[in-house]
Amino acid sequence: MSLRELARAKSIERLRSEADGAGGFPRVLGVWQLTSIGLGGLIGVGIFVLTGVVAATQAGPAVALSFLIAGVASAAAALSYAEFAGLIPVAGSAYTYSYAVLGELVAWIIGWDLLLEYALVVAVVSIGWSGYLQALLAQLGIPLPDWAAGAAGTGPGHVVDLLAALGALGVAGLLTLRIEWGARFNTAMVVVKVAAVLFVIAAGLPYVRLENWRPFMPFGFSGVAEGAAVVFFAVFGYDTLTTAAEEARHPQRDLPRAVLLSLAISLTLYVAMSLVLTGIARFDTLDTPAPVVAAFASIGLPWVAFIVSIAAVAGITSVMLAFLLGCARIWFAMSRDGLLPEWFAVVHPRFRTPYRPTLIAGALTAIVAALYPIKEVAELVNIGTLSAFVVICVAVIVLRKTRPDAPRSFRTPFVPFTPLAGVAFSLWLLSRLPAIAWERFLIWMAIGLAIYFLYSRRHSRLARGLR
Repeated sequence: MSLRELARAKSIERLRSEADGAGGFPRVLGVWQLTSIGLGGLIGVGIFVLTGVVAATQAGPAVALSFLIAGVASAAAALSYAEFAGLIPVAGSAYTYSYAVLGELVAWIIGWDLLLEYALVVAVVSIGWSGYLQALLAQLGIPLPDWAAGAAGTGPGHVVDLLAALGALGVAGLLTLRIEWGARFNTAMVVVKVAAVLFVIAAGLPYVRLENWRPFMPFGFSGVAEGAAVVFFAVFGYDTLTTAAEEARHPQRDLPRAVLLSLAISLTLYVAMSLVLTGIARFDTLDTPAPVVAAFASIGLPWVAFIVSIAAVAGITSVMLAFLLGCARIWFAMSRDGLLPEWFAVVHPRFRTPYRPTLIAGALTAIVAALYPIKEVAELVNIGTLSAFVVICVAVIVLRKTRPDAPRSFRTPFVPFTPLAGVAFSLWLLSRLPAIAWERFLIWMAIGLAIYFLYSRRHSRLARGLR
């Protein structure tokens, strides 16, 4: 096999024509629905859990600064995504962008690892969603039986996490019916959780005491940097909206706007929430699964806990929806290209959704969420997204050299410095991941490469000379 064969790529013009061809998705999503998908992926477990945990163990009240550092780094990648989203408004996100610039093999690697990462994010978030929902049901006097309350080993009598499995299946079913139904539901959930975050900030502001912010950096700047490495995973998720490019009404105009809007809104809320939480309660009291509840209980406002729990259930539901949507559309794009069996690249005749990968991915994530503890599932979540960030940032630089004439509705500023900053920060975070995560990731990639060389490279539409 020649290097030319491995590096074969699709032209931008071909990608656009495929997206506009017969049998595609209906274009029904506007800029605010796309922004809501991005916010659905960005605001969830992070804002309700990570703010307190990182403050207590790594950054102190300076967790707000950790979010700012992570946000700046994530913004470098977001600006690169925005340029590609306007240039190549096609389903598949980072997979599709790398296919156009870096060739088929790199595209396969990115697509394969994003399938794993997105699916596992859905599983992890389903488990967290189940925990909040169980807390709500307990407050209403409707506790689950022990056997259905969690995976084996997570508590006495636990066998299966029933609610986590049902949550993943329910979201898959909703995404199968009609994309606009799923988008409307997601928008409603995003409105609920953003309103709840604003409520928490407004309710807590009068109780902020400046002495709780002293010392501001109890663990030093190194702790703030370590905190940034952790909370970085709360400020990606906007890439999920780019996977719905073929369902956007005006993709070249709206996708870049939605990417930047979703990141700006979520980062503002993260910083404000972290300042309020560490202002109303000492940072060292926030290392709990529900730091918002703990903070308001410490100032005599336990009634806020019920409202926060409802908002958390709503918020986490929208994260599940955003990432399962992304997983299914990357799977669809790879199958349409022939890298996976084209049986998966079939749009439902009535609902016009990629129902086969959506339902299969939903079933697989339901099984994982039901049977495995959250820690074991979460260990593999991070590598794929950071790898995709590196590829996208490099691809922006490459494409500026190879296709300077291509029409761009948005241009990443200060190229090559902005994308290089995204590359540097992503590589730094990759270097800090645990060895066990790398071992499992390499096993997954070995399976993927075997599939590529034994099946995909011969069956791809490029290899067969098909349009």
